[in-house]
Amino acid sequence: MSSSSAAPQPSPIAEASPLSLCAREPHVPADRLVAEMVPPPRFDSVRFGTYIPDPGQPSQSEAVQVLESFAAGLGGAHASGSGKPRRGLLGFGRAKAPKAPAGPRGVYLDGGYGVGKTHLLASLWHATPAEPSLKAFGTFVELTNLVGALGFQQTVQTLSGHRLLCIDEFELDDPGDTVLVSTLLGKLVDAGVALAATSNTLPGKLGEGRFAAADFLREIQGLSAHFRALRIDGEDYRHRGLPEAPAPFSDDQVTRAAYATEGASLDDFPRLLDHLANVHPSRYGALTDDLKAVCLTGVEPVPDQSTALRLVVLADRLYDREVPVLASGLPFDRLFSEEMLNGGYRKKYFRAISRLTALARDARGLVTG
Repeated sequence: MSSSSAAPQPSPIAEASPLSLCAREPHVPADRLVAEMVPPPRFDSVRFGTYIPDPGQPSQSEAVQVLESFAAGLGGAHASGSGKPRRGLLGFGRAKAPKAPAGPRGVYLDGGYGVGKTHLLASLWHATPAEPSLKAFGTFVELTNLVGALGFQQTVQTLSGHRLLCIDEFELDDPGDTVLVSTLLGKLVDAGVALAATSNTLPGKLGEGRFAAADFLREIQGLSAHFRALRIDGEDYRHRGLPEAPAPFSDDQVTRAAYATEGASLDDFPRLLDHLANVHPSRYGALTDDLKAVCLTGVEPVPDQSTALRLVVLADRLYDREVPVLASGLPFDRLFSEEMLNGGYRKKYFRAISRLTALARDARGLVTG
């Protein structure tokens, strides 16, 4: 489930021309990567109490109960037994903690896209009785970017004093990064850090796009004993009882809305796709800083898989930040080819379609007349 907020209202006359994503080339320092390891703005206010289980899916209510108990169990001293660990800048210089006691120290939320896994993961972060500086939340991509920025050993030092690490969308389709992060998690488990994760599915696996517990537990190798898998059945809540995505608007409508909406950006879709190739995905969040709406003209099918995967990351960052997306051209469910939707990354593409469709609904109020 997710929180919702009203779309920004267009002003009669914008004071300046729209912003352009293509004109932005953000640089993100390592300390910002660490500081931003918290639930994204869309999930600032979510709690277990705001998750509305589907009455027809008892596994959703059961997951809430288990996670509430898991969070309560993380109170008190750090699992290393040392209480609040001493840490310097980014955790450097912290005394080495003794090994944590054996036993499950993690939960894995297993379910299809749109059943509220991220809502529950963020609720767990919020419910864990520890200071925000002792809890970390990020996607798998953000975690690998942190390792790239700090180096492996410094990342271990930075995170090993934490009470909890939440990893959303654990990437099982990249063997190299999977081994890297699994090794990192092993070090953190030894330091007493509790873990929580969701994941995507491996290419070619039965049930891809739905459930991935067996794949996840196998790919993290020796860590599987530290995770309890919680299966969450259900339909994509973003479309549960809601109308179909709105039809795209005209170029003129999108352009006029961009000029009339303070804080909106306006870009030609193919040109934006070209620009994304020159910006590292770790910076896509910064690319959207202070945006109130994204306006795109000329939406067309993405030309190749590399471009499609970059667009998926941008869609995730826009969705996290609740930035409405107003577009002309083709509807978002025609962004990806049939070959892409039937391939190994299809879950990512369906997630992107689902999220962009939700943001397109949020943007309808930007068009007047």
